[in-house]
Amino acid sequence: MDATAATTPFSMLIRTASHEQHTEAETSTFMGDLLGGRLGVDAYTRYTEQLWFVYRALEEGAQALHADPVAGPFIWPELMRTAELERDLTHLRGAGWHEGLEPLPATAAYAARVTECARSWPAGYVAHHYTRYLGDLSGGQIIRDRAEKAWGFARKGDGVRFYVFEEISNPASFKRGYRELLDAVDADDLEKQRIIDECKRAFTLNTAVFRELGEEFPLSA
Repeated sequence: MDATAATTPFSMLIRTASHEQHTEAETSTFMGDLLGGRLGVDAYTRYTEQLWFVYRALEEGAQALHADPVAGPFIWPELMRTAELERDLTHLRGAGWHEGLEPLPATAAYAARVTECARSWPAGYVAHHYTRYLGDLSGGQIIRDRAEKAWGFARKGDGVRFYVFEEISNPASFKRGYRELLDAVDADDLEKQRIIDECKRAFTLNTAVFRELGEEFPLSA
């Protein structure tokens, strides 16, 4: 990292460096069609299914990282989403929601990378943790609002519980605290650059999931 980077808070470096990939993910055709109300609840359900595979990898991986000096400070129970995703999927697919559930190839690759980082590279796990949970607390709220309006889910109720963080009363304050943790992460400059690169990779993996979802739910011309 150069001298300017050395004096810039790490949370700002991550956000700036991954901006292009973040924008690409946010502006994917599938997400645009979903948020624009041009796709049905079946597409939203399929997207929610893919999230379950990714968050199961994230949160199973978290179990062994509580004491890790790098990843441990980021493992907060109030962020965990798997149970809420399963409640949403029960609402969307019924009690047997898990029967026949398969990840898209891009989702399987994404989840496998998260698992690999959790097992062998805690700093890389932090990159995935950051891209997912801070995104859920921010842009995820737009998805919740659109889903409630488009498909008639109860406000913050079944179907959108994934986006509702019951135990975080002040998301803005929580995100500030999270960024402070990033700024204090136990890593040298080289490792910080590797975390930034993994953050970019996380967005690229996410974009690949959107691409495959878009192929599964194309809009007729």
